[in-house]
Amino acid sequence: MINDYHMLSGLQKVAILFSVVGESLALSLVKGLSKTNIRKIRSTVREMESVSYLVKKRVMEEFYFGFLSEQFESSDKEDGPIQPFEFLKELNEEQLNALVENEDSPVIAMIMAQLEPEQRMKILDKVDPKIKGQILLELGSLEDIPLEGVIEVAARMKEKATYLPRTTEFSRGGGKEIAEIIGSMDAAEEEKYLQTLQNENPELFKEVKKYHLTFDDILEKFPDNVKRDLFNGIELDSLSLALKGLDQEIVDKIVESLPGKKQAMFEPVEGAVAKREVEGARKQVVVGAKKLAADGTINLEDMLSGGEMVE
Repeated sequence: MINDYHMLSGLQKVAILFSVVGESLALSLVKGLSKTNIRKIRSTVREMESVSYLVKKRVMEEFYFGFLSEQFESSDKEDGPIQPFEFLKELNEEQLNALVENEDSPVIAMIMAQLEPEQRMKILDKVDPKIKGQILLELGSLEDIPLEGVIEVAARMKEKATYLPRTTEFSRGGGKEIAEIIGSMDAAEEEKYLQTLQNENPELFKEVKKYHLTFDDILEKFPDNVKRDLFNGIELDSLSLALKGLDQEIVDKIVESLPGKKQAMFEPVEGAVAKREVEGARKQVVVGAKKLAADGTINLEDMLSGGEMVE
């Protein structure tokens, strides 16, 4: 039995790798081997004595950290460390989500560990809430997984990735696009389409509401500091018209949030006013809020989703 790691040649180390993970998997990980070298490896595997577990473990560690490229004398072999998860860099967000779909929590955790923090959070946001906690626990114990297991998972995920569709940039329709279309309608038509959507497709209605902004949403869901900045950016005449018909308590609170000079200049609209004029003024406020979102000042999806906000 081979017990001394230091007595192994580079060829023997590669042969041990082939014997541990199998030839098919090893060839998918070690690229660029010539047919001659593959025949040499096969012959070495047949001729080698049995190898102790500790020696196999040491060889696998060396392979994993990329030192085999320095040991093996193949001119066709690429220089530099071998990185089993390198293929992940070529995948976009949608492909990464598809890659981990239906995988067990240890595999998802292993994939997430290879990614940037922002990418990890995007994957975690999409997985089944029931296994989020388990994935986080797995992330903390990946060092307990044998290197053979890590390499095997990497190879399987790499093969799976080859079957993922190569996406292109195009509109997929859905809630966001529908919300933009409805938001360009007048108030009466907008209300009619939303009611129809709610009755006929409640799930899609929920998705649309994540992106569809109304004047009432601003009053009910926006933090006071955001409303203050938003209303301060609206012309006083339009603001006065937009506030027409609201409870006096709401109007007073909005006016009191304005700078002193604007408070002094604010004059409520007296008498009856056409509904379409009030709705038009309120649309201007909605447009102002969307501009804040476009500038990155606020995140409409967070505010409309009902999540808690901290001022």
